[in-house]
Amino acid sequence: MMIEWTEKYRPRTLSDIVGNGKAVAELKKWAEDWGVDKKATILYGPPGIGKTSAAYALANDMGWEVIELNASDQRTAAIIQKIAGSAAQTGTFEGVSGRRLIILDEADNIYGNADRGGVNAIVDVIKKTNQPIVLIANEYYDMSKTLRSLCKPIQFRSIQSRSILPLLRRICRDEGVDYDIEALEVIVTKASDLRSAINDLQAVAQGRKKLSAEDVVIGIRDTKGSIFKVMTEIFKGSDPREALYASYTLDENPEDFIHWIDENMPREYKGEDLANGFESLSRADVFLGRVRRRQNYGLWKHAGEMMTCGVQAARSQEPHGYTPYQPPSLWKKLGQAKSVRAVRDSIATKVGKHCHVSQRYARAELIPFFKMLFKKKECAIGISATLDLSQNEIAFLLGTKDSGVQKIYDSAQKRIMQAEEHAIE
Repeated sequence: MMIEWTEKYRPRTLSDIVGNGKAVAELKKWAEDWGVDKKATILYGPPGIGKTSAAYALANDMGWEVIELNASDQRTAAIIQKIAGSAAQTGTFEGVSGRRLIILDEADNIYGNADRGGVNAIVDVIKKTNQPIVLIANEYYDMSKTLRSLCKPIQFRSIQSRSILPLLRRICRDEGVDYDIEALEVIVTKASDLRSAINDLQAVAQGRKKLSAEDVVIGIRDTKGSIFKVMTEIFKGSDPREALYASYTLDENPEDFIHWIDENMPREYKGEDLANGFESLSRADVFLGRVRRRQNYGLWKHAGEMMTCGVQAARSQEPHGYTPYQPPSLWKKLGQAKSVRAVRDSIATKVGKHCHVSQRYARAELIPFFKMLFKKKECAIGISATLDLSQNEIAFLLGTKDSGVQKIYDSAQKRIMQAEEHAIE
């Protein structure tokens, strides 16, 4: 089975980490001297620079077992105490090499009244821990002052292009690809981060014996416009490996590509197949959110698998003939919004407050279900009235910009007014 090079060349030890030498050295010293000072550390900095990879590499170097808890997903005090608390207070019989490393990812996403219990639980776990704890965060000062005071801060910075080039050279050497240095420089210049540089290299170099700058430019150009072929492979193909590999060739932002699948799935799937397909897509969306915040290549692989293999596996019926795939209609409908994601998150906030769940749970588990409910007009009106949804939010759940959006919005507003008048009486 074809594997992604980002997974294949994921750093296994701290010496494999690209860039951030000072931060890596601080992390190693903290681990070697653990128990002398702070029992927990905060690795903070921009997403996609290797914070989580560094934590896992540290555990591998030290021979420690890893227990990870995504703080923004499992944010209740009870769950944090059950998982992290138990692991932190339980010792092993193997001394230093038998310690457990507790990793709390997205720690800066626990804030506000809804998550206060989770913050207090983490503080309590750190105070009582018998095991090292690593908190991962993008924004250091988004965490509570109490939490920060208990942890050693270690800052990770953006990786410079000159640090990425040697890794690409090593990958080419290991893959048996002879290269012109100009070809790798083009990739580094185009890529926004280390992960995208490796993905671009795989897209243009895999299967080649020689890679030139012209190959890179042509390869990048040829991947554009192939999105329709990739969707055909996903929706009509029978080989999940081919669907996954086809997605590697895209020069399309995965945040955009997921909306292509979301837009066109109802054109291919119906009934239970459609529901199962949306469930896989929602899982992919959760993984993409995590990948943006950390450099965990394993999760990136899972996102790709759910968007391609998962969606393909949801089909139980034979595919029909030609399907005219369309770009996401929401791009035009929501043109004045910062992004489709901003509207989706706005809905998730409203759903979360009404259902007493986290925004992340609402986004991953409930919004796909609401999309199915919106197929029935009465359900759409009732939900829109209950949550006081805007026209953009209704359009998102309907997946269309036609006159039905306005009709549902007007009916929902009428119900809201009637409810208010009844309350006054």
